[in-house]
Amino acid sequence: MRSQFPLATVVVASATLLAGCSATTSDDDVLADLGLDGLTGEEIVTQLDASTESRPLDFTASVREDEVLVGDGTTEVAVTLDDGQFYLSIAPYVESTHECFFHSLAGCQGELVEEPVEVRITDADGAVLIEESATTYSNGFVGYWLPEDVEGTVEITQGDLSGSVPFSTTEGSPTCLTTLQLT
Repeated sequence: MRSQFPLATVVVASATLLAGCSATTSDDDVLADLGLDGLTGEEIVTQLDASTESRPLDFTASVREDEVLVGDGTTEVAVTLDDGQFYLSIAPYVESTHECFFHSLAGCQGELVEEPVEVRITDADGAVLIEESATTYSNGFVGYWLPEDVEGTVEITQGDLSGSVPFSTTEGSPTCLTTLQLT
C-alpha cells in the first residue's frame, strides 16, 4: 500500500518541526546568552546590581523575595534564592527618586552614583545587622543580604546629610528601598 504523502513532503514537514524545536530557547540558553549560566541566584543578583553598565540594560532582571527573574524579552527564567535570606537594594537620594517594589537589576537607576556612604541597618530590637562604609553602585544603589522575617531601620549618612527609614524582610516586603532621603 502506498502512502498518500510524497516523501519530499514528509522530509520538509520533519525538518520544519525539528527547526521549530531547536529554535525554542531554554532557561539555560537565556542565562548562557547573558553570561549568567552556572551562577547561583545570589551571585546573579550581586553581579547585576554591582554592574557598571548604564541602565537600562538590554534584558530584564528583577529580585523577588525568594527568586530572581531574568529574561531576554521572550523567555523569563526564575532562579531561586537561598532560604533564610532576603536581598534589599537601597537607593538613598537627596533630590529625586522613583517608586519601586521589586528591584529591577536591569532598569532601576538611583540618584547618587558611585558615592561614598555610611550604612547602618538595625533590627527592631536595635541589634546591628550591617554597619559599614560603602560606595553606591553605578546604578545608585547599595544592596545587602539580610535575614528573612526581620523588621528594623536603615540609616545612611553621606557627609553632613543623613536619613533613615523602616524596612522589613517579611513575606510580601519590597526588595527595593527608594524612600531614604538624605537631608
